Amino acid sequence: MPAPAFEEFDPESDCDCPGCTHWRRVLPHSRTGGHGGHPAAHAPAHALARAGRTPVALALAAATGTVLGAAGVTPAVAAAHAPQRPGAPAADDPGTPQGGAAPLHGPSGVPARIKAPQTTRAEIINRARQWVVAQVPYNMGAYWSDGYRQDCSGFVSMAWNLGGNEWTGSLDTYGVRVSKGDLQPGDMLLFHNPSDPEKGSHVVIFGGWTDYTQSHYIAYELARPHARRQATPYAYWSNSARYLAYRYKGLKPEPGKGGTGAGTGTPVTSPAGAGYPGAASFGPGANNAYVTRLGRMLVARGAGSFYASGPGPRWSDADRRATRAFQQAQGWTGADADGLPGPTTWSYLVNGKGRDVRPASAGSPGTPAKPPAGGVASHGVPGYPGRAKFRPGADNDHVTRLGRQLVKKGFGTYYTRGPGPRWGEGDRRNVEAFQRAQGWRGGAADGYPGPETWRRLFAEAP
Repeated sequence: MPAPAFEEFDPESDCDCPGCTHWRRVLPHSRTGGHGGHPAAHAPAHALARAGRTPVALALAAATGTVLGAAGVTPAVAAAHAPQRPGAPAADDPGTPQGGAAPLHGPSGVPARIKAPQTTRAEIINRARQWVVAQVPYNMGAYWSDGYRQDCSGFVSMAWNLGGNEWTGSLDTYGVRVSKGDLQPGDMLLFHNPSDPEKGSHVVIFGGWTDYTQSHYIAYELARPHARRQATPYAYWSNSARYLAYRYKGLKPEPGKGGTGAGTGTPVTSPAGAGYPGAASFGPGANNAYVTRLGRMLVARGAGSFYASGPGPRWSDADRRATRAFQQAQGWTGADADGLPGPTTWSYLVNGKGRDVRPASAGSPGTPAKPPAGGVASHGVPGYPGRAKFRPGADNDHVTRLGRQLVKKGFGTYYTRGPGPRWGEGDRRNVEAFQRAQGWRGGAADGYPGPETWRRLFAEAP
């Protein structure tokens, strides 16, 4: 019987991958702007090339002090304008001292205080992605070609499309407080340390939950060495309890998604009679509360066997197959049973209409396998302990158990010493080698063990 379809995807982390480790080791340290000692003030040549820039062009611009802005031409990378900040303390986890409020292209004049323009969640995430793709280097004394300062608060000012460069002490005035349960892509998580703003203060853009447990989320941020997008424990790696969630005041409704604006948004537990949110809320790439709600309704109607780890906000093949099973249970065929919920499917689910999904008989072709939950053994396979056990910084017995099984299966090449309880790059690379041996590619071979990786790794050959 062929292995069931599944999705094992956790967004990549560029903080400990071989490439980033290499560049952090070999890149020269910056000595500009009084901030010597932090790595990678400039992106690697390949990243600059993707962004349409070259190291030579950067060097010439810095050496000649060209002021293109005065002639009405935007420079590729604006020169550093911020005054030297003496005595900056040693960096905390993200290493993001604050530069203060400033207009675009540098603090030459009175900080801009214009009304923040309206924008959408999609526009916020797209702007954040542009800096991630360009690998904009962290440098609080420099300004990117769009005029925003290259630190964490400049990054959020850019993503929210503010009229100037704000800082962690002022960004909250552009947002309204929301709870953890109401977080949606485009919101920000802010920690401002008023007693010492340069020590620990940081801010990130929330990009959506990675799973239904809401223990990890996608963070878009600018921290050393460059802008990044990675799975991050809620609320952050350090000072977690001090982060507050905010939604941009100028948020406008997106087409087909109703008036979620800058208010409290639409939680998963919205009234049963809530209207159809629109086709754009579902399908590949969708990541929102409606996907979670859809999954929970499908589970309640008998489609729980399609989910390996429980419904979550990120659209997956499990959602598509569960939706199609529900549609087929109503007797629909063809385009009416394509696995994408339309207005009729949604109405049936929220109002409890139609027939439930009938459980398939054991061993039937195409029956999705549901891995054991929470440490309970099944058919000789130890229960999958959850993704949170295998992340940078994790230190537990499950990591040791995983490592020993990898070695037993012949996938211990990347261990420099015996497997231990602390998750490391050797663990990730060995898991990736095992996943690739299964024929998986892309997000399914990211080196982080999901339920199916765990099942195959511990399943004994017949």
